[in-house]
Amino acid sequence: MIATIFHSGKEYRVDFFKPIDISMPLSTDENSTRAWYQDAIKMEPVRMGNWVGDVNEGGSVNFRTITFNPHAHGTHTECVGHISKEFYSVNQNLKRFFFIAELITILPEALENGDFVISRKNLESALDKDSKAEAIIIRTLGNGPGKLHTNYSNTNPPYLLKEAIDVLNARGILHLLIDMPSIDRESDGGKLEAHHAFWHYPINTRLEKTITEMIYVPNEVNDGLYLLNLQIAPFENDASPSKPVLYKVY
Repeated sequence: MIATIFHSGKEYRVDFFKPIDISMPLSTDENSTRAWYQDAIKMEPVRMGNWVGDVNEGGSVNFRTITFNPHAHGTHTECVGHISKEFYSVNQNLKRFFFIAELITILPEALENGDFVISRKNLESALDKDSKAEAIIIRTLGNGPGKLHTNYSNTNPPYLLKEAIDVLNARGILHLLIDMPSIDRESDGGKLEAHHAFWHYPINTRLEKTITEMIYVPNEVNDGLYLLNLQIAPFENDASPSKPVLYKVY
């Protein structure tokens, strides 16, 4: 289905029959991607007396309890409630779900201390200077299906420097998506400078902005402009599992 949309005075055509899912599946597989020192997801049938919520064990239906952490297991979208003293729910703060988004690919820079980072220079060289995107999607190199089976705990993955966040803020980016488990260093003493800078917390806090982490963008998906459908589960929590879907615009 071809549709025409308008954004910032421009007309785009979108084929809604060609979605590109950039979320990671949530699975109990021990090799599924996870982070923050958490075990794999658990999905266990409910047991009440002689009744079991598993058809293969004689139950009438499958009725499972799922134990997981949205920040640690797979693709998730978070709001400022992730770092704030005040309670904010991503379900209340994310009110729109379609955005013009720009996909860029970046090779993180190596620092003298061995860290790999995304800098101001990285972003300025990758971003389209004329783009009117509301969301930015960052695919890091090297990239491959191994990102779907990685335990990031104690690996110090690449992260964004505050100067890179300043570039995004200056461009009016409302939604930041990345294929790493965090936009900040794995262990930074609790500073979370990139998170604070993106949400302008605690002064002039931007409640409508979100960060989505642990996406996966296959190599065959080209850099450029897309229509982003940012889908979340309606958890009243700072973060929710999410399913970002892209549609190429023309």
